[in-house]
Parts: sequence; structure tokens; C-alpha cells
Amino acid sequence: MKSKSAKRIGIFGFGCVGQGLHDVLQDNPHLEVARICVRDREKLRTLPNDTFTYDPQELLQDESISLFAELISDPKEALQIVRQALEAGKTIVSANKKMISENLPELVALQQEFGGTLLYEAAVCGSIPILRTLEAYYGTEPLQEVSGILNGSSNYILTKLDAEGLSYDEALAQAQALGFAEADPTLDVGGYDALHKISLVAAHAFGAVIKPEQVLRAGIQHITKRDINLAQALGGRFRLVASAKVNKNNKLALQVLPTLVFPDSDLYYVEAEFNGVHLQAKYAGDQFLKGRGAGSHPTGSAVWADVSAALAGYKYNYPKFTYDCEERLKQVPLEEEDELKVYLRTAMPELLPQLPWRELTSFGVDANVGQLVGTMRRKDLLLYLPSLKQTTAFIAQLPAHVTAEQVVNASCQVLEEVA
Repeated sequence: MKSKSAKRIGIFGFGCVGQGLHDVLQDNPHLEVARICVRDREKLRTLPNDTFTYDPQELLQDESISLFAELISDPKEALQIVRQALEAGKTIVSANKKMISENLPELVALQQEFGGTLLYEAAVCGSIPILRTLEAYYGTEPLQEVSGILNGSSNYILTKLDAEGLSYDEALAQAQALGFAEADPTLDVGGYDALHKISLVAAHAFGAVIKPEQVLRAGIQHITKRDINLAQALGGRFRLVASAKVNKNNKLALQVLPTLVFPDSDLYYVEAEFNGVHLQAKYAGDQFLKGRGAGSHPTGSAVWADVSAALAGYKYNYPKFTYDCEERLKQVPLEEEDELKVYLRTAMPELLPQLPWRELTSFGVDANVGQLVGTMRRKDLLLYLPSLKQTTAFIAQLPAHVTAEQVVNASCQVLEEVA
């Protein structure tokens, strides 16, 4: 039973995250769910019909509601809800990382102009409090790199491929059955979800506002057992790693790429639906955070953490943002000239475009598959990625210490074992 003095929350959306938040709220007597706004009138739900409304304005214009939780999947509709709440000076929490990352300057400006509050810890890394950590502990310290596994769905799939030898389709079906992946898994396995998350991390860690097309991005949707076996023969594992790193010239390199990691990396041990984030600070040194990154209750718990923080008056300060004399947000310069070492395998080698490789070793090329190891400048790889993806290529970054000879030898070992 809720306390008579309980504050009221309005919830938009009752999917995986919304249901998780509702479950968490049942253990809190000081916050009452006013109504839950949903779109589909015919969908069967676990709560009585009078719990729901189908009109967002019924919540947004209810003065008895203290704060809102926006947990819907449509980024355009989510933006309208968040924008209206902030223009009214209200408090709202959101888990829509695409909407927030693509509209962050506007959302920050609305908070400054109207005095509202937007928190979105749940949009990044599930149960890991990475944004709060960046704000509270690293707000005044220079960071050199933030990198990690930011998508639990793709990590679950890669874990099953590596540990159990499942096919990609089998692992994806398991992830979908458990609620870790959507019916259309493109956002997860294509690296888009991690892209939006690393964009938000970059804003809080480095004061950078990034457009999606500026981020080097490739997913795991074309990985095969041949790639998994190759990684194992090299003593490593493929993980989808998102990273933001500052170089010596204070330029920021951003990417979301499958990456070969070894046992000397904490990310090697991040398995199933877990996320892991590595922070490298100039003075504090290295830190590593790990927690569940997918699922109803872990994400619902992260939303609840935002709700409770908002009720206590917490706001993001964006300490790394800098402005010019006209109060315009200064842009952080991006790295383009550094070189990346990549492994590429494609089932359509005849469609590979002519690329400006700095170094290149081709191997395993026959009528059905082509494999290569090469180095290329970041800006060139970013330019040619769309045409590479048309060849259904699996593209992964290799650590600098891994040589082409080692990869070729490992590939030969894999072929001998199969034979």
C-alpha cells in the first residue's frame, strides 16, 4: 500500500523496460504510479485496463504528477514527450539513447532555459552507473579513454558462439527468446545501439557532441564460425567494443567495431548479457565497471536509480562542455589520420572495392571466401565502410601487436583442424 504522501510518476511505455520499472516501484512505498501511457489498445497486459491511458497529454498535463519516465521505442515520439516535459520545467527520465544522443544540444538547452531535469543513465550500459561516475568522479579530471562492451544482446550472441559453438542464427534466437534482442535485432547486432551509447559517454567524458555518421561503426551480423575459430586459434575472442579515445594532439577517436581481445583485457571476461566499461584517467589510472546490460529488471533498476536521483534533486552538470563567447557549444576535434589494423572476411571477394590499404596481406582466398589483414587510415575506412558492408564482410579491429603472419598461421591451423 502506498503512503498518502507518496509522489506520483507517469510512465510512457510498458515494454520490457517499463514492466521492469513497474516491478521495481512495487517495493517503494513513497512513489505511486499515476498512469501508464501505451499505444496499442488491443495488446494483452498483466495490469488492469484502468492502469493505462492512450493519450500522452493526460499525463503531461496532470499537475499532480511529480515526474515522468519515458520508456518508448519510437525516438520521434519520445523527443516530443521529453521536449514538452522540459519546456514545462518538469523532471523526466529516459532510456531512449537514440533520441537523446541525436538531440543532446537541444535537450541541454531546454533544461537550461526552463529549469527542467532530464536524466538518462538507463540509456547507457543497463545497470552500470557510468554517466554518474563520469560526472561525479571524473568531471574535473582529464580522461584519456573510455571503452567497453555496451550492448548486452550482441555480447550474449558472441559468448554463445565462442563458448558453445552455436551458429549465429542459433545464438540470436536464444537472445530473442530471453528478451535480450528484439524481433528485428539490427540496432543491436549492427552496432547502432552501442554507437548511440558511446556518443552519450563521449559527451560526459570529453564534452564532445557527436553525429552518428562521424563514428566508425561495424556490427557482428556477418560473423561466422570461421571467424570465431580464428580468434580462438590466436588465443583471443571477438567482442563488439565501443571506444572514445583522446590522442596526443587532443583529438578524439570514436568507433564501434568488433575487436579481438585477449586474456590480458578485462573485456575478455565480460560474457553473456553483461556490459563492461574501462576508464583510463590521467591521474586516477585505470578503472573497470561491469554489470548486466540487458533484461527487464536490470534496465528497470537503472531507470529507478534515475528516478530516485531526480527526486533527490540530482542533475547532470556536463562539466566537460565548453562554450565560445556567444554561448555556442565548442566542437571537440576528431581524429582522422590514425591507422587501424583490421581483419576482414567476406563471402563475396569478387565485390571487394579497391581500397587505400597502407599494408595488406590476403589469404584464404577461393571462390567462396576471401580473408585479409591490413592497415588503413581511419578516415578512409570510414569512407569505404558502406561499400564493404555490401559484400557481407565481417570486419574487426586487431591489436597492433597481432601480426599478419600470426593470423595467416592461425587460419591454416583452423583449416587443418576442420579437415
